[in-house]
Amino acid sequence: MENNLTYSRNGDYLIPDLTITEQTESIGKYGRMRKNYLKEHRPVLYNSLLLSEQLYPHLLEIERTAMARLEHMMPELMKSTGMTENLKASDPMRWVGLMNDLKAQAEETILTELIYS
Repeated sequence: MENNLTYSRNGDYLIPDLTITEQTESIGKYGRMRKNYLKEHRPVLYNSLLLSEQLYPHLLEIERTAMARLEHMMPELMKSTGMTENLKASDPMRWVGLMNDLKAQAEETILTELIYS
């Protein structure tokens, strides 16, 4: 195995020149929440993922999974509570309030299952 690692002299010590590959894709709300959770509550896992360059792929996967779960759960929750287009047309403020409640409920599930686990 070829070693392409370079070193910089710092006094009497040789320090490896380590770099992390730049990420081009944004990680989004849920990815940032997961990153903060890992940083604060699981520092060993955070550092392991960061040093192995698996942190950002992990965060992107969390973001994609969370968004897919949200998109899947919202229609199911709307159906189970009986929300219809008629309600949206007849009482838009009530519809918005119920939608906000349903989204909060779905996000709580996502946070519990994906972000804080």
